[in-house]
Amino acid sequence: MSRLAARFTALHTQNSKALVTFITAGDPDLQTTEAMIHLLEAAGADVIELGVPFSDPMADGPTIQLSSERALAAGTTLHGILNVVKNVRTRSQIPIILMGYLNPLHAYGYDLFCRDAAAAGVDGVLVVDMPPEESRELTVPARTYGLDVIFLLTPTSDAARIATVNQLGSGFVYYVTVTGVTGARTSVSSTLTQELTRVKQTISLPIMAGFGISTPEQAREVGQLADGVVVGSAIVKLFEQYSGEQLKHELRQYVSALKQALM
Repeated sequence: MSRLAARFTALHTQNSKALVTFITAGDPDLQTTEAMIHLLEAAGADVIELGVPFSDPMADGPTIQLSSERALAAGTTLHGILNVVKNVRTRSQIPIILMGYLNPLHAYGYDLFCRDAAAAGVDGVLVVDMPPEESRELTVPARTYGLDVIFLLTPTSDAARIATVNQLGSGFVYYVTVTGVTGARTSVSSTLTQELTRVKQTISLPIMAGFGISTPEQAREVGQLADGVVVGSAIVKLFEQYSGEQLKHELRQYVSALKQALM
């Protein structure tokens, strides 16, 4: 059983929902990223999404765009990110997903990337700008090396796209709760219940809902509808506002409050 499957099975047994936390790898540097993965796990995160910084993050709002700029300015590379995961694996078995854009993976080489990512201890990959219908170059080697390929669904996904994601995806499905780019929102979509009910009729994988969730109250509300929630921009914003021990304190408090809301 994969680390992801084992984590979701354990949470289901505990009648608890998953907390997936996103941080941009290399923001402000890879040494900090490695330390923060352990801190996030200790604070209650169930799955870590590591954002692979990219120069044109078209699906991301200003907060994550700026974090990518900071990470790239610090010299962050995909090789460096894989080394961080390898180091983390000496101390932790928390599921780790790489989330990003197609260009860095294409430049690396799909087969080589899947081999190296799996060897480092990565559990899955989510490529924002790769349609599932055109994902064979990644899904075939990923399957060979035991990597989950996670796909996005949105409020505008039609029945055919939902069926394709159910067929090709593994690990979990990331459901985007709002149209538009990433970023904290003040409220949860009023149509989310209806949308997730429709998706659940087809999707057999766990559904993690994200984009815009920024408070424990929102996490609790969305967690009642999905199998877990993804929190990204609100966490990344803390990296913009704080550093050092203050950043650790703020992250620990915030992530702990989110997890408590999902139990």
